[in-house]
Amino acid sequence: MQNSKSIGNKIASARKKANLSQAELAQQISISPQAVGKWERGESMPDIITLNRIAEIFNVDLNYFSDNSKATEKETISKVSAEDKGVISKLRDNIGLNWNMSGDSYVGADFSEIKNVNEKLSGSSFKNCKLIKSDLSNIEFKGNSIQDCDFTKAELRNSKFHGSEIKANMFIEASMIDVEIKASEIRNCDFTNANLSGIEISTSEFRNNNIENVTWKHASFKSTQFTQIVFSGLIEECSFSSCAFSKTSFKNAIIKNSFFKYCDLKRVEFVNCQADKLTYELLKHGKADMSEIELI
Repeated sequence: MQNSKSIGNKIASARKKANLSQAELAQQISISPQAVGKWERGESMPDIITLNRIAEIFNVDLNYFSDNSKATEKETISKVSAEDKGVISKLRDNIGLNWNMSGDSYVGADFSEIKNVNEKLSGSSFKNCKLIKSDLSNIEFKGNSIQDCDFTKAELRNSKFHGSEIKANMFIEASMIDVEIKASEIRNCDFTNANLSGIEISTSEFRNNNIENVTWKHASFKSTQFTQIVFSGLIEECSFSSCAFSKTSFKNAIIKNSFFKYCDLKRVEFVNCQADKLTYELLKHGKADMSEIELI
């Protein structure tokens, strides 16, 4: 399944023999006709789950799309069952064979537990998709729209989000260690119990996100707009530089060895917080209300 042109030709051939238009095929798999056109021209490829659905529509085995397959559209071959978790797991393992998921639109797809995506997810739209326990480490998301998706317990270590819209997603218990977010909007997301150690967020907006029990250590924020955010728990060795705050508070937080530079903290609410000597002085320098910040 490595040749996008070969797969595109086989999709086109099977579609024509089934007397379906690109629009009709697109409607059956809940994707745009333009995406089908790109597949058939070899400009992109469907993901492995979508390809399985296409195989079911044309009544062929997935091997039909392989370069070495001798199957034809007229052969009725036993198909892979979507209920067979063992087979689906193997299919997801194979998604790394030079698979390119960039530049496409995915709605309601279940990509849970996928891995080896090989850095090819830029320019795609994801809506109402499941990526539970997926391995998306070292991926560059560039110019993506990601909305209402579930990344619970996903591995996103060292991934990059550049120029992307990240809205109303669940990152519960996700590993986002050393993730880089730049020129992006992160809004209405749930990061409960996620590990955000080493995360770098710059020239971005971080609005109305749930960050309860998040692990913060070595996190870096540069020119970031925080709106309706509540920091709590241990915030250690973090850096806030040229950040703006609106309706943001630190509640029951322990702030240690953290750096605040060019930040106006007058509008930030601090409730029952503790800070070490260095951090305490930097907060005071930023005009923070020190009445509920205890020196430790």
